[in-house]
Amino acid sequence: MKFSLFVFITFALIFNLKISFSQGVNNLWVMGYDCCHPNFYGMNFDFSSGSLVIDTVNRKMNFSETNGVICNKNGDVLFYSNGVYVSNALDDTMVNGSGLNPCYYTNQHTSLGLTLPQGNLIIPFPEDSMKYYLFHESADDYFNTYSSFYLYYSIVDMSLDNGRGAVIQKNSVLLNDTLVEGRITACKHANGRDWWLVVHEYNKGNVYKFLITPQGIQPGVKQNTQTLRENYFGQAVFNPQGNKYAYYENIGDLDIFDFNRCTGNFSNRIHIDINDSSTAAGAAFSPNGRYLYVSSENYLYQYDVLDTNVALSKKVVGIYDGFISWAPANFYLAQLAPDEKIYVICGSSTYDIHVINNPDSAGLACDFCQHCIHLPAFNAFTIPNHPNYFLGPDSNSICDTLHIDVPSIASTNISYNLFPNPTRNILYITQDLKEKLNSLRILNSIGQEQVVNYTSIKNGYVEVNTSSLSSGIYFLELLTDRQKVVKRFVRE
Repeated sequence: MKFSLFVFITFALIFNLKISFSQGVNNLWVMGYDCCHPNFYGMNFDFSSGSLVIDTVNRKMNFSETNGVICNKNGDVLFYSNGVYVSNALDDTMVNGSGLNPCYYTNQHTSLGLTLPQGNLIIPFPEDSMKYYLFHESADDYFNTYSSFYLYYSIVDMSLDNGRGAVIQKNSVLLNDTLVEGRITACKHANGRDWWLVVHEYNKGNVYKFLITPQGIQPGVKQNTQTLRENYFGQAVFNPQGNKYAYYENIGDLDIFDFNRCTGNFSNRIHIDINDSSTAAGAAFSPNGRYLYVSSENYLYQYDVLDTNVALSKKVVGIYDGFISWAPANFYLAQLAPDEKIYVICGSSTYDIHVINNPDSAGLACDFCQHCIHLPAFNAFTIPNHPNYFLGPDSNSICDTLHIDVPSIASTNISYNLFPNPTRNILYITQDLKEKLNSLRILNSIGQEQVVNYTSIKNGYVEVNTSSLSSGIYFLELLTDRQKVVKRFVRE
């Protein structure tokens, strides 16, 4: 570890400085599923008051494991996804939000959502407060390894549909390779604006790293991290400071790396064999970044990542007490919450979850409390996948200023894209602001022009009223000063 980073963390410990999680974007966790009354409901875990408040809600979307949710800075939910579709704040399918991750596995999980740990992740656009990336995967190799063949991204624009948002780009392939399903993680770049997105190649020991900037998503860079990773139940996580990364699952065991937020490079690998009988695993760092908690089904371990021998720093801070909460209430995925506690879910549907009340404290002083959070309904081994949205620039880094100017492969300039397609009453068109749109025509399948109303709306969109059209195939013709663009769409 670099001396400057050591001094920073040590200073934070001595003066009890804490990483702020009080801003609103991760203050609401959507949990539960609403399949079978009276014991099943949706649940909201609300941290906006500074403490956890749990309420039941009637929610159409069910969460089996994959769980992505984002709020605005006031803590009001914007949208969420279970890997099958995207829902807006009104619990309706977002415009163009259906049909994520097209494959057989997804089709088998449409009612309860995908069962992939960290199967999606939401990242705000750098320098655009209205747009968000949703990164997502499915298990494309359903009958063999459960691997993902595609890392997708979709784009949500919250300025559309009267502030309810719309998916303006969907299922765009960012990476085509055999990947570990889920385990999608991200960390802020050292400039405090951009993002590093990280996924793992299946059974190869490689990670892919993508840098997200205001210009789009840069080409992925592959790095070998030595440990072969397969599709066993586990979790990958950065610490809140962004300088440490951990990956734990029961076969490949535990890896801890230093992470360079400037270059995106993983280094100084520490591999720790955990020889227990675990079949499910999770990991979370304490708020000050010093302690790593590893949930290993029947054991909860604490590691001091500042110790000169991290492996020998292991302390057992929890042993499963055999409690049955409809099903065994053992230990699975973990997540650091806005109240600076770590919540640990169980590996099956239960009425209870666990909590580490003082995760910045060493050993048993961390106060791990088993099944101390009793739920009003079942939670099916799901917990949101949140990065540290509030991490600022690294003043000790050589790249803490904003001077990045590099080409991208997934530019946000998606000139004249149509959505939703198929459509019913309203068709949106993304308009290239660099070109003046002179005219718009809609033709049916035999070339007859159709009379429709359209209007330009904010942020470079055109809204077309298609309610008068009959069901069928149509062609949209756009004429600018420079070119004629023809797009095909379907009216349902």
